[in-house]
Amino acid sequence: MTELHKYSRMITDYEDDGGMDIEPGEEEGIAVIVGDEEETQDKSGNYVVESSEEENDETENASALAGSDAMQLEEQNSLVDPTTIEAYWLQRQLSQFYPDADTCQEIATQVFEVLETASDRTLENKLVKILGYNVFDFIKMLAINRSSIVFCTQLKQAEDNHTREQIELRMSQDEDGARILSILKGETDIESSNLETRVRREAESFSRARRENREAEAMDIVDGEYSINDYLDLDELAFDQGGHLMSSKTINLPKGSFQTMHKGYEEYTIPPPPVPEWGKDEKLIPIEDIPRWTHAAFEGVKHLNRVQSRMYPTAYETNENFLLCAPTGAGKTNVAMLAMLQEINRHRDPETGNIDLSSFKIVYVAPMKSLVQEMAFNFGERLAAYGIQVAELSGDSSITKKQMDATQVIFTTPEKWDIITRKSGERVYTQLVKLLIIDEIHLLHDTRGPVLESVVARTIRQVESTKQMIRLVGLSATLPNYNDVAVFLRVKREQIHAMPNDMRPIPLEQTFIGLNMPKPFKRYQMMNRICYQKVIERAGRFQTLIFVHSRKETTKTAKVLRDMAFNNEAIGRFVKDGDVTREILLSEAENVKDSDLRDLLPYGFAIHHAGLCRDDRTLVEDLMADRHIQVLVSTATLAWGVNLPAQTVIIKGTQVYSSELGKWTELSHLDVMQMLGRAGRPGFDKKGDGIVITTRNELQYYLSLLNEQLPIESQFINTLADNLNAEIVLGTIQNVKEAVNWLSYTYLNVRMNRNPTLYGVSLEQKEEDPYLRKRRTDLIHTAASLLAKHNLIKYDRKSGFFQVTDFGRISSHYYVNHKSMATFNDHLKSTSSDIDILRTFSLSQEFKQVSVRSDEREELEQLLEKVPIPVKEGVAESSAKINVLLQAYISKLPMDGYSLVADLVYVTQSAGRLLRCLFEIALVRGWATVAEKCLEYCQMTEKRQWFTQTPLRQFNALPELILRKIEKRDLTIEKLYDLDSHEIGESIDFAKLGRKIHDIVHLFPKLELSATVQPVTRYLLRVDLTITPDFNFAPKYHKSGLAFWILVVDVDGQQILHHEMFILKARFASEEHDVQFTVPLSEPLPPQYFIKVISDRWIGSVSTMPISFRHLILPEKFPPHTGLLDLQPLPFAALKNPHFEGLYKDFKELNSIQTQTFSTLYTTDQNTLICAPTGSGKTLCAEFAILREFSKEKPGKIVFIAPKMSIAKQKLTLWRKRFTDTLGARVNITTGEWTADSPLLRSSQIIISVPEHWDMISRKWKQRKSVQNVALYIVDELHLIGGNEGPTLEIVVTRMRYISHQIQMKIEGHPGSRIVALATSLANSTEIADWLGVPPAALFNFHLNVRPVPLDIYMQGFNNPHFSARILQMHRPVLYSVSQHAGINPVIIFVPSRRIAKDIAKDLVIHSHNEGRSSYLHCNPEDIEALIADCGKTTKSLLLEGVGIFHEALTPHEKEVVYNLYMEGFIQILIVTQYMCWDIDASASLVIIMGVEYYEGKEHKHINYSVSNLLQMIGRSGRAGIDDGAKCIIYWHNSKKEFYKKFVFEPVPVESHLDHYLHDHINAEIVTKTIDNKQDVVDYITWTFYYRRLTRNPNYYNIKGASHKHISDHLSTLVEDTLEDLEESRCVTTDDMNVSYLNLGMIAFYYYVRYTTIELFNHLLNKNTGTKSLLEILSHADEFASLSIRRGEERILRKLAAHLPISISKPDYSSPATKVNILLQSQLTRRILTPDLADDLNYILNVTPRLVKAIVDVISSNGWLKPAIACMELSQMFVQAVWITDSFFRQLPHISNELGKKMEEENSEVESILDLPDIPENKREEYFSEFSEQQKNDIIIATNRYPNIGISFDMAEEVAAGSKVSLSLILERELEEKEKLGEVYAPHFPHEKAELWWFVLGDEQNNLHSIHRTAVNKPEAAAELKFQAPHEEGTYKYTLYVICDSYLGCDQEWDVEFTVSGTAMDVDE
Repeated sequence: MTELHKYSRMITDYEDDGGMDIEPGEEEGIAVIVGDEEETQDKSGNYVVESSEEENDETENASALAGSDAMQLEEQNSLVDPTTIEAYWLQRQLSQFYPDADTCQEIATQVFEVLETASDRTLENKLVKILGYNVFDFIKMLAINRSSIVFCTQLKQAEDNHTREQIELRMSQDEDGARILSILKGETDIESSNLETRVRREAESFSRARRENREAEAMDIVDGEYSINDYLDLDELAFDQGGHLMSSKTINLPKGSFQTMHKGYEEYTIPPPPVPEWGKDEKLIPIEDIPRWTHAAFEGVKHLNRVQSRMYPTAYETNENFLLCAPTGAGKTNVAMLAMLQEINRHRDPETGNIDLSSFKIVYVAPMKSLVQEMAFNFGERLAAYGIQVAELSGDSSITKKQMDATQVIFTTPEKWDIITRKSGERVYTQLVKLLIIDEIHLLHDTRGPVLESVVARTIRQVESTKQMIRLVGLSATLPNYNDVAVFLRVKREQIHAMPNDMRPIPLEQTFIGLNMPKPFKRYQMMNRICYQKVIERAGRFQTLIFVHSRKETTKTAKVLRDMAFNNEAIGRFVKDGDVTREILLSEAENVKDSDLRDLLPYGFAIHHAGLCRDDRTLVEDLMADRHIQVLVSTATLAWGVNLPAQTVIIKGTQVYSSELGKWTELSHLDVMQMLGRAGRPGFDKKGDGIVITTRNELQYYLSLLNEQLPIESQFINTLADNLNAEIVLGTIQNVKEAVNWLSYTYLNVRMNRNPTLYGVSLEQKEEDPYLRKRRTDLIHTAASLLAKHNLIKYDRKSGFFQVTDFGRISSHYYVNHKSMATFNDHLKSTSSDIDILRTFSLSQEFKQVSVRSDEREELEQLLEKVPIPVKEGVAESSAKINVLLQAYISKLPMDGYSLVADLVYVTQSAGRLLRCLFEIALVRGWATVAEKCLEYCQMTEKRQWFTQTPLRQFNALPELILRKIEKRDLTIEKLYDLDSHEIGESIDFAKLGRKIHDIVHLFPKLELSATVQPVTRYLLRVDLTITPDFNFAPKYHKSGLAFWILVVDVDGQQILHHEMFILKARFASEEHDVQFTVPLSEPLPPQYFIKVISDRWIGSVSTMPISFRHLILPEKFPPHTGLLDLQPLPFAALKNPHFEGLYKDFKELNSIQTQTFSTLYTTDQNTLICAPTGSGKTLCAEFAILREFSKEKPGKIVFIAPKMSIAKQKLTLWRKRFTDTLGARVNITTGEWTADSPLLRSSQIIISVPEHWDMISRKWKQRKSVQNVALYIVDELHLIGGNEGPTLEIVVTRMRYISHQIQMKIEGHPGSRIVALATSLANSTEIADWLGVPPAALFNFHLNVRPVPLDIYMQGFNNPHFSARILQMHRPVLYSVSQHAGINPVIIFVPSRRIAKDIAKDLVIHSHNEGRSSYLHCNPEDIEALIADCGKTTKSLLLEGVGIFHEALTPHEKEVVYNLYMEGFIQILIVTQYMCWDIDASASLVIIMGVEYYEGKEHKHINYSVSNLLQMIGRSGRAGIDDGAKCIIYWHNSKKEFYKKFVFEPVPVESHLDHYLHDHINAEIVTKTIDNKQDVVDYITWTFYYRRLTRNPNYYNIKGASHKHISDHLSTLVEDTLEDLEESRCVTTDDMNVSYLNLGMIAFYYYVRYTTIELFNHLLNKNTGTKSLLEILSHADEFASLSIRRGEERILRKLAAHLPISISKPDYSSPATKVNILLQSQLTRRILTPDLADDLNYILNVTPRLVKAIVDVISSNGWLKPAIACMELSQMFVQAVWITDSFFRQLPHISNELGKKMEEENSEVESILDLPDIPENKREEYFSEFSEQQKNDIIIATNRYPNIGISFDMAEEVAAGSKVSLSLILERELEEKEKLGEVYAPHFPHEKAELWWFVLGDEQNNLHSIHRTAVNKPEAAAELKFQAPHEEGTYKYTLYVICDSYLGCDQEWDVEFTVSGTAMDVDE
């Protein structure tokens, strides 16, 4: 004791924390401190309640010391006897962690050096860095024994006595050293020394907080930011007490409270508070005084109560956040309703009362599932009148995405809402949330509190980041520190409403009884006696409700109380004999099903719990409500479910079993408040009595809780790491700085600032860092280090950046904590068996508190024998218990023990997500076998059946007996599937069930698989998987769709090479589905891979197919690239032509690629191929070849072929400026119409075209000299030969070569045509060069990394399987990349769709404001206001912020404005949709590619960007001559990573797809006589690139070998199949080897129509075809098959179809044909369409004119008159956008159909538009009175453009029978002076249109005898119609129809009469 006293004097800086205890005064009442020890009694025998200040101080000191008992015990156990430490003791201790001797020695040296040199404060941190967190206990032991280890090791390692003496001298001078030396010499025993050490360290721990000279390492401040250098022990900082934490040690009870002592217990009574007086202006608000429209929500309510009336102005009349703290039963529910109505009112039209249900969502968060259910039902009924949909979302319930979209109010639990908001995919829904109501917000104090903190912090940050208001409403019981909660909720002071307990509708008298009996049995008996005492006091006067905590206890308690009443002869006090109540109870008892209830009911006692049947529970509730039952014993279900109050509520015991903690715990705050809330019946009782019976140890907690004495603290540190991980995964946190900021939004930050010492922050730290930024930084650093250690994130400690990992995503997605993830990572192996998987599951940290109780062991051992999977551990291990419980659950084994059943429920609630977590871990790691097993356990747990049982059990439709027969007889699904119903019935000996089982078997998800493989490179294989559903889809079993996992596994079945999810939707359940993906190949080549398609939910639904590589031939290795020579850049003077040099005066010099290719391009006429990355200046290279041609004495024509029209238009603009303006060269672009293109070709030097146009033009090259005279062909972006444009591009280039060759052969010495091709870097450039005739010296194939501007490419993968969620995850990284890397430099962001473009644009604007940046606009807004005046609202607002969106729905003017503003540098950011990546010729310092997939409506799925599109986007990086370097950041789905990485960094191999599109091109060559026989077809194919690739990559083209025979056989088959198809379509005819064309082939060739379309026309057209049929036939043309149905478009099309004049037969709104029909009719009705549909219509109307002409020719070939005329009229209708039934005046601008009809009716002499001037002027003025002068001028101009024609014809009056007759005619067209000939006035037709006329000769019998079509390109046009005269003599009358293809009402009909004489025989002779 002397030593202890000596060391206690070291505590010099201890001071009393004076603010904790409050002295009792008259107002406060009595102050209570309840200790754990026995109380002392005064002389009178009374217990001392009040204590002096000094005594309080001593008590607190004792408590403080007691609080460190555990730590002292741990330290005592960790002390090492110095005598046991020898020279290599440390290395020996470390060997248990480092088995390798060398490693162990190295680590020991490092550790010893730290022990010798580090300061006390940094010691543990440094040791952690060396040893890691997983040996933290060992590190603690080293720190505690530091001096012993250092000194003893030095002594033992001393080599001589002198060294040893020096060490002992140092030890004697050190306090610790002297103590150790004394022990070693035997002068002091170890126990005394350890006591001394502990006391000294305790003294130091008290004084350390007051030290002024802290070490410099603790904190250093750099530029106002704190460096990260402190690790904190989060477990030590967390509150072990959880929700029972009491930060205040004293209680001040209200005045009038008193204490009564009894034997074995003490009792505190707190009287009900007096009802507060009413304020001067305070009154209850009648319902009539609130807006009438709200009355439906308060049906049956006359006025708001006192609390609600006070809250009405805040809740309903404002939209501000508020906090309401009021006692239970005060009416907080109606306050929530008022807040909801306020939000609904904001979306309500005050005039019509209509509510915009799609514009808002309301979320109500309640703590309990039962409360969620009750509230959802209540509010659902009350809000139904407004059409508001209410849904419940809790652990037991879920709603589909469709239901969620249709719901306006959701009631949910905190955990469920946390899960939803932490998933980025749900952001679409959460962004619509406008009101978030949090009920029972005092839950913050509970262990579930961190969930609420996370949700609220996330919501507030969302509000700040999106600038979209979300109102926060907090509802709570009365709180002492409500101001802190208000700060947390961002509630203004005036909106804090703290109602005292006296505002309770029924005043509550509280009684607290603390039992002081250690033995459980005696304590239980005492509880029963107290219960009886309280019940008997009220018997006959008041009803009593007793809450117990198990179903069995309800019966036991009720019977005990009844029996005690019997024994005390007091039973009559409850129900008197002969009383009406007695009779009612006896009568009702006869109908009760539960025997215990039947026994109790006649005496006025009853029980209530969830185990009773529904009828019994309802009966009890009704009898209680009618006051017939006197004592009701119930579980907590009555507190949270039915609102059934009683005058007295008794809580009998406060301990309940917690499955989560695996032990008995105290009732939660919420439960106690809810139970006592049932005390007092409004309208019956003046006061309610609440009695809590607990133990004495817990008395202080409940006294604090129910008397506003328990401050709400934060439990957030408990789950800090997991919540941080969730935010990182969500993308809201990118680095430490953002994480520290995020922590400031939590309640932890509020309380940490308010009460720092409670959270481990000293007062000095608080003074130095008032906002605790350093503390928050340390917390984040510690949490991030924990996450990084377990591989949940990647944490760069230097920069502070976080990067999410797959494991972090899995952890967040499945709500699994980081400790469980660490366990899974440690124990789950690639070789894990079923035993190992279940063991890993059972070791999860979620179950760490579950223990094995002695009374459970026997039952567990019985279960252990029954479960099928062996358990390694003994039954005493908790993990064995978890394992057994899971298996017992799957096996449906019965259990008896209450706690065991409770644990089973807890285990199974978590099992689903934990097993899913294991499955995804295995999936990410690529462990095939383990992943499949984990998925099986997911399915088995969900379905509660084993994999070995028949899958038919999953339908729950067959008797158990039948199922067992099926299993016993081994009737697998495969076997049953092959049997018919009769055979199935026989096999189970039950014929009647055969049909039913047969039907069920065919409902089981079964898929048929087929696959083809194509090697892309030697190391990459493309797989085309076709999935065909082979079962009957039934929504009852399959819901809206089924999910399947596609796995590609290696030959051993161990490694997953590829995985992705496939969803079979109900709508497409009967269709085939194509899935494309790539898998890696390795050398040597494995024999095969396996494809497995496994159902995500259905046990046994597995489809497997092998992919054999037996005959796989890999492509040859690609040749090396062209090296970039180190050449001096050439000046433009090298052109040696002043005129040419002047073109490039703005350029300094040629870049390295241009320099190296210059000589070949400019000084030779060699064919040249230049392959270099996009942005390398290849256009300038092409211009060198152009200038070479211009420099010749007789320059030839130059044709530039651009694969896309957008590129062609860019070049047109550029070259007109460069060559036309300067050199005078004519540059024009083709239109695709030969009538317009013919003069262009003759007059132009440079013709720009696209493959399709040039194909049409060059097909007739033999007749067209302008095509033969082309001297130079330039082909741009030739690598697109592998894309959609590829086959036509390949044919065009092939024809160039063929034409050149034919001309050279025909004309000796002719140089032929030169071809210069440009492409990106190609892997197989040599084959393309060979195809183009490029000599080796003219082939330049540079590598992708050869760029004028150096480019850094960064890639980040996202693993979310859902596209929308994945895109939303990318938002934050994109925002961060822009702010981090862009500076003031331009940025281009490529996105998949227009909607995403708008979303990211808005986020960028908000983000810039949040960062304090004004905008991305680099000029004054006034400078561009005039330019953007005509832009749309969204486009304009974004441009003013410096952000431009460039998408397909913009008008041409908007596109031009956005593009020019970006090019001029006015706006910094350009966001481009992937569709438009070829439409911009702009570059940027930073390019971001946000995803590499887009939605393809035709295939109803998201498909990958083409490699060429991706390279085009990447090529926009870097501004030549401006940027020294550029960055490109690509975000993509992880499953696509390997494929795209291959082609981002390596050149692209291109393949031909000509074989799929060969038919039309062969048909064209047959028509032009290029091909006359089958050998010609083969010869023609040998000119193609396709032919050259056959030998290089034969397997890609389904050829099994590369030999000459293989190739020859393949070509022969290809030719035969192609000609056979053409012959079947009646386009060609074959005769042995010869081939010739037919009329349909000629039509297809002439109009550039696909042979399949011509075949369709010929098959469906007939002589009676009318307008409706023509529309449907036209809509089914193969040209429209590529039109996609975008997401959500089917709904729009359905609406449009409802208003069509002509209905569609059997419409399929997912079909392109239906879409085309709807859009064509929408064109005729001039309906306004969405931008996307308008774009589609534009394409349709571009193709339609030639299809209509083809239809006319097909009809004419059959000689049908009426269908031909109907089709011609259809052409007129499309061009003018009118129906044939409309007024012809509607073709004029501004004139409606109604006005036109009126003009026609009132002026009968008017027959056409030409007659408009004949209408009297006064009438015209009346008709046009509302038109402006400009509009009138428009009408005049259009009228003058209307064709005014005259017809004259000549024909012999008498003709011979059967002779050939000619009818000559002349069409004269009146034209205005300077009017352009043939131009059609058609403002509603999106393309330029030449005016064409049909001349048709027909008769009344629907016969068409002759037809001729001509273009009107001059004032007079002549034509000749030839026909055969009838064979019979007589007079005939034919009709000549003159029909325009573009205008209605101008057609003419002329009678043609002639006489036929003689006979056919005479003529023939």
